[in-house]
Amino acid sequence: MKKNNKNTTQASLLNKIESREAVIGVIGLGYVGLPLAIHFGHQGFKVIGFDVDKRKIDMLYQGKSYIKHIKMEPVSTKIKEGKLEATVDFSRLGEADCILICVPTPLTDKMEPDLSYVLDTTNSIAGSLRAGQIIVLESTTYPGTTEEMLLPRLEINGMTVGEEFFLAYSPEREDPGNRNYDAANIPKVVGGVTPACLEIASSLYNCITQSVPVSCTRVAEMTKILENTFRSVNIALVNELKVLGHKMGIDVFEVINAAATKPFGYTPFYPGPGLGGHCIPIDPFYLSWKAKEYDFSTRFIQLAGEINVSMPYYVIDRTIEALNQYEKSLKGSKILVLGVAYKKDIDDERESPGYTIMKMLLEKGAIVSYNDPWIPELKQTRKYNFEKKSVPITPELLQGMDAVVIVTDHSAYDYAEIVRHSNLIIDTRNATDKVDGTDGKVFFA
Repeated sequence: MKKNNKNTTQASLLNKIESREAVIGVIGLGYVGLPLAIHFGHQGFKVIGFDVDKRKIDMLYQGKSYIKHIKMEPVSTKIKEGKLEATVDFSRLGEADCILICVPTPLTDKMEPDLSYVLDTTNSIAGSLRAGQIIVLESTTYPGTTEEMLLPRLEINGMTVGEEFFLAYSPEREDPGNRNYDAANIPKVVGGVTPACLEIASSLYNCITQSVPVSCTRVAEMTKILENTFRSVNIALVNELKVLGHKMGIDVFEVINAAATKPFGYTPFYPGPGLGGHCIPIDPFYLSWKAKEYDFSTRFIQLAGEINVSMPYYVIDRTIEALNQYEKSLKGSKILVLGVAYKKDIDDERESPGYTIMKMLLEKGAIVSYNDPWIPELKQTRKYNFEKKSVPITPELLQGMDAVVIVTDHSAYDYAEIVRHSNLIIDTRNATDKVDGTDGKVFFA
């Protein structure tokens, strides 16, 4: 009799998904959760978005964007159609048949995983968990999180995973600002705690894109770590070569572009002032932390992390060196930071090296201003609270600065005009490479 019950529960949820009658709950309406909510809404599902930030909820209902690259028209349309709701009321989690967890997984000050957001969310789900629900964790984390941390908190009231409720892991693969790829055309790796969990989760994601089933949640968790560690290691390599290139008088960007002409066996990566975004600066450290349980040291990964973390310090050293050539000290100098977003043409400043660079400049006595056309005001973060607003770029502003540090190479910047009116430029992105008149004025960092 119990076998029939579990088959009925599984079949019922699959039917709801296939008929678009399932209600999708998305927890965390940020860079990952909001696009997911939109895409499931496009496929005819009713979606309830959950977030602890009431400001976000209010802005959605006012038709205002808090993520600039996401258009609000689809959101407003779905809200008017009754296909999308947003709320801070987590007691409504029981209304959702499919719950997707898209909350942050940062690092602590000791560079250890901080799963507090995930665990608080899981506890909220457990409070209203009912038969016939599937929970999918999307937040990046170390292998074993889903089964070791989420499952024990959900397997309550006599309910069994794979029978009464279902649990899976599917790592987010968002690339903010990428116009070619989004949640609708990026394949979704999916791992389930049981075969039934995998079948349901795969069916769910097949509604918006192509699912890639794997054998278990640990494989799915490891997949995301591999993707971002691959990038971290390769970026560390070119960052180290950039530093060496400066000492040897070699332009590493020219080297990289020349190597990129090889049609096989090489993928170009480009150096910068450090890593940013929620994934690449964090994910490798999650794996390194977990590896300690197995008496294993991920030396290669840790070294890459150390190199990338050191790059903002290198930018400061190059700034000091450049100012010295003009017989100026960093202390008391007026410095303009161009760009605080972690990459060009987005308003995402999570883990941005720009914050670290600004902090060090201020600590060394510089007078710091910033401009970012995507970020008009610096938000308070877990680490920083600068209370600064973006200043407009004018010839007078540039001429009044002792140095301009290009941290983010936004397309909106007129680099020829910036070079023309600036006294000194520290370029961390090779943004002024094609500009005339840079000799003696531009230092690459």
